[in-house]
Amino acid sequence: MAKNSPSLKRRIFDIIQIGNKSDLPSTLFDYFLVVMILLNITVLFLQTFDVMAPYEGILDLIESVTVAVFIVEYALRLWTSPYLFPGHSRKYCILRFMTSFDGLVELLTILPFFFLSGFVAFRMLRVVRIFRLFRINSSYDSFNVIKVVIYEKRNQLLSSIFIIFILMISASLFMYSAEHEAQPDVFKNAFSGIWWSVSTLLTVGYGDIYPITWVGKFLAIIIAFLGVGAVAIPTGIISAGFVEYYTKIAQEDGGTDASLGIQVVVIDIDSAWIGKTVDEIQTDYQALIVLIRHRGSAFVPEKNYRIALGDHLGVIADF
Repeated sequence: MAKNSPSLKRRIFDIIQIGNKSDLPSTLFDYFLVVMILLNITVLFLQTFDVMAPYEGILDLIESVTVAVFIVEYALRLWTSPYLFPGHSRKYCILRFMTSFDGLVELLTILPFFFLSGFVAFRMLRVVRIFRLFRINSSYDSFNVIKVVIYEKRNQLLSSIFIIFILMISASLFMYSAEHEAQPDVFKNAFSGIWWSVSTLLTVGYGDIYPITWVGKFLAIIIAFLGVGAVAIPTGIISAGFVEYYTKIAQEDGGTDASLGIQVVVIDIDSAWIGKTVDEIQTDYQALIVLIRHRGSAFVPEKNYRIALGDHLGVIADF
């Protein structure tokens, strides 16, 4: 049995990876997991209806079964985590998975069943797993590209958020000065205008708190215009990040034209490509890998190169 254990462990690792359509057991496991997630979320909603009180026992049973499935899946991912981070100790691999985005999502969807009853909404996080199953091509995860762009633009985004925060505090102070005497019950202190400034700067405009003096109305016009610009800043930063990201991939491939259909693939924890060679991927998935960025270095891969977690691939599909 000892000789078979590593191969069994690897087989389980391959099965529980999301989106491996070339492997029937893995595909069946994906859809089984989708059914469990939908059942769990459906029970979560049904338990809020008084009319479902007579069926509380059945709902609790379904909830227990689905959570048990999630616990088993989480345990299997911990057990097979060394395949995600080859070359590291078992303790490191387990800790790395537990602190990863996917590991935290799975843990937060399990804990409310036992300890955090007030945080049952965390179960909705499992919907993220469903999103990955219904992408156009199971090998390409657009969510990862979004994650990479946001991470690379994190300093600019934090700066824009800081600017919005300063504008929000300033708007609250200005409005307090202009409206306190006219509306002492509404603008009681400097921070009482926070709700108004947030709804105005973020262009929501609920209208439950509003200025009535001409000075307040004039300031509100200026603040509303500033709010439009403040919201547009992070949007522009993210848009520019996408353009830069795809342009960089094309340039690192020696000037490959974007019209060739190069797609960016970021290898994450649930990728079915981890540990596979370039030749295996090109044969099984009909995807031509023209460029790989590994730990900051970009190169044209050899056929025997094995894909690792965190690799960025430039891929042409259906070649």
